[in-house]
Order: sequence, then structure tokens, then C-alpha cells
Amino acid sequence: MGTREVTPTLGAALEVLDGKRLAVLTGAGISTDSGIPDYRGPDSPPRNPMTFQQFVGDPAFRRHYWARNHVGWRHVGRTLPNAGHRALARLEADGVVHGVITQNVDLLHQAAGSRRVIDLHGRYDRVVCLDCGAVIGRAELAERLEALNPGFVESVGAVADIEIAPDADAVIEQTAHFVVADCERCGGVLKPDIVFFGESVPRERVARAVALVEEAEALLVAGSSLTVYSGLRFVRQAAAADRPVVIVNRGTTRGDPLATVKVEAGTSETLNALTELLPPYRPLPSNR
Repeated sequence: MGTREVTPTLGAALEVLDGKRLAVLTGAGISTDSGIPDYRGPDSPPRNPMTFQQFVGDPAFRRHYWARNHVGWRHVGRTLPNAGHRALARLEADGVVHGVITQNVDLLHQAAGSRRVIDLHGRYDRVVCLDCGAVIGRAELAERLEALNPGFVESVGAVADIEIAPDADAVIEQTAHFVVADCERCGGVLKPDIVFFGESVPRERVARAVALVEEAEALLVAGSSLTVYSGLRFVRQAAAADRPVVIVNRGTTRGDPLATVKVEAGTSETLNALTELLPPYRPLPSNR
């Protein structure tokens, strides 16, 4: 296992994961070292995220959301993958990681080099029309919003001075004068291609994630409190199939009772250690 000091819990995790092909589930905790705050981490401030029902049901809520997002999305676009993201990409290259299911929308796994990534809750760089289904890039919408709201970003201060949330949102109080852009194709309501609180994950996306967990030999959870069912379901799936579950997270998670091993530590250092200590995956020879 090399010269790295191995804690008892990390050693237990290695014993469970060694020689297995892993499905990985990641949450906001893996991106905190890249400067994107966690909604539910031990040190996270209280937040009251906008729900899907509020967004679709009230133009004032939509205006407030898009005003804040117009500032915040730039911050996410400038963030870089951290050691945890890069570690998972290396483990995939070694055949250890079969694929990543992420609850994040920041695309940092792809930026780090991971190839098989299921963006469970969507991705921040796309926008969808709720009426006609048209999809456009977030950068394209930014140009339209800038033209409709010249000087708005400058009027609320530098992005670095504004609290940023994991969905590319930003906390701004004065948004009543912000002008929202509608779909250029049909005039319908535009929404980030992100699953809001109170909104269901698309069934096709869930099916792909379920298949990934089914194909793997163990499940590794990194940086998720598993508070919402969209992530917890995969822990329950693996446990029901008698597949080992290793959870790496600072703080309690809803999946802890089902975990084979819980590593109470940061994701960057733990995942980086796994890249040094886990050998490349070598499938057992077939008996046929």
C-alpha cells in the first residue's frame, strides 16, 4: 500500500474496495475545495433554495432567480477541478471507477477528465424552454440578459463579493428591476437545465444511473449528505443487492446505517489516497 499513513477507517475502506469495479456517487462536498459552497455541510450557512413550484408559478420568483443567476453562473464557470475530481478521473482511467453519478451541476468531473458521468441534477451551462423544449447554452442567454439589463452585474458588485450557491445562484436583494428573457422560438418560460427542489429527476437519467450501480461491484459515495432521495436511492439499491457501500463525507449522512464503511474525512485527501493505494482494476478471468 505504499508509504502513505493509512487511518483505520481508510484501511477498512481499502479492504472493501480493493479489486472491485466502483460506481461513484458525488455531492456538493466534493466541489467545496474548488470554491463552490455546500448546501448542507457542517459549516454551511442556512439557505432557502427556490422550489420548482415557485419558479414556474410566480413571475416575481423567476425574475429574482434569473437576476441572481445572471451574476452567480460566471463564478461556477471559472472554477477548476480539485484533487478529488482528478482522483476519480485517474481511477476511471485505471478501470477502478466504472462511472460517476453526480448530484452537482458544475461539470467539474468532466473538466477533470472523467468520461462516464451522469449529471443527475442537470448542468449549469444549459437552459431549456419549459414550453417547446428548446435547449440553448447558458452563455448565449447571458448575452441576451446583458443586453436587456446593461450594467446590472456591475451595479451589484464583484462576483467575488457575493455569496455563491452550488446551483450558480448568488444572493442579491435588489432584483425588482431585472428584465427576464423568454424563449426566442416560442416566447415560453426559460429555466436552467437543473433539477430544482420539488422537481423530479428525468426517468431516463435515473434509469442510466440505476444501470451503472447494477453493473458495478461496489458503491463509493463522496461528499454527499444523501439528504434527498435522488441520491439515497442508489445507496439503498447497492445495499439491497449486497454490494459494499463506502461513504466519504464530513458529517452524518442518511446513508450511514447502510454503509459498509464510513470515512469521516474530506473528499480531496481521501480520494487522492485511494488513487495511490488501489491497484488498477483487473477483472477475474471468466470460467466459460
